[in-house]
Amino acid sequence: MPLTIGLTYDLRSEYLAEGFSEEETAEFDRDETVAAVESALNSLGHRTERIGHGRKLAAALVAGRRWDLVFNIAEGLYGIGREAQVPALLDMYRIAYTFSDPLVMSLTLHKGMTKRVIRDAGVPTADFIVAETPEDARTVTFAPPYFVKPVAEGTGKGVTPESIVRQKTGLAAVCRRLIGAFGQPVIIEPYLPGREFTTGIVGTGPKARVLGTIEVHLLETAEQGVYSYVNKEQCESRVRYTLGRPAEDPVVAEAEAVALAAWRALGCRDAGRLDLRCDDSGHPLFIEVNPLAGIHPEHSDLPIICSHLGVAYGELIGWIIESAAARIPAAGRTRGPV
Repeated sequence: MPLTIGLTYDLRSEYLAEGFSEEETAEFDRDETVAAVESALNSLGHRTERIGHGRKLAAALVAGRRWDLVFNIAEGLYGIGREAQVPALLDMYRIAYTFSDPLVMSLTLHKGMTKRVIRDAGVPTADFIVAETPEDARTVTFAPPYFVKPVAEGTGKGVTPESIVRQKTGLAAVCRRLIGAFGQPVIIEPYLPGREFTTGIVGTGPKARVLGTIEVHLLETAEQGVYSYVNKEQCESRVRYTLGRPAEDPVVAEAEAVALAAWRALGCRDAGRLDLRCDDSGHPLFIEVNPLAGIHPEHSDLPIICSHLGVAYGELIGWIIESAAARIPAAGRTRGPV
């Protein structure tokens, strides 16, 4: 059934024009991403309306504008709940939207909180501590080398080769630099030396399924040992991706099982991706989840997985809409003013 679908997003070009830096806007979407999503939705027979960021959505809702569904890729700008702001507004007005709800968006942005839930659910993940201050690094009980990154950033922000710390005596200095630069705690984990995977998931709850997995290979031109901010921003010249084949590679099969278990345990919806890395025994461990994964048709990991599988971009968008549309309120079920 054709739907009227609103589009919420944070355009990188708009924030750059306001004076924000390249790194501050790293998680925001390019103009061509919004155009690609809109084109795919139109090709599926849906009518689209561009809304924009959260403040524009709030104004539109107050003005009385409504949609059958909102395709939400807005990241938000401030606060640990920034990815939850648009979902929370839409929940308030009982408008269905794509991807996860405010609870999941807030939880998963905080890597430490996410790993606590994952660990409690029995999903394999590395040990960790969240350091609020540089002095907290003294409480680390696991052995070096360590890996340190901001607790609530995406797109590899704050991740550099210096995130790998070889001795415990060097932890406090790295923590101090990152806490000062990003104004938030850091997460300290054992450095995992093995293979690195990104697994794509589509669907919700028991209907969720693994889309596919790509393995990350750093080229000689890349910053070594870490899938860093620079490597991600310049992935075309620094990174090679290969499709994992679970039927032939038991490590890939294990990684996909871990990813699907984590997705369901966290309550993520519609589509997204999970990052995993192998320990020194070769077993894949959960690193983090992105329930609001980048969706640029050529540069984002989820569409890259689709490309390796021969899945058209429009087909991916269609799966997302199919999953989200199940949450559109049935006529007559709502009560009270909207």
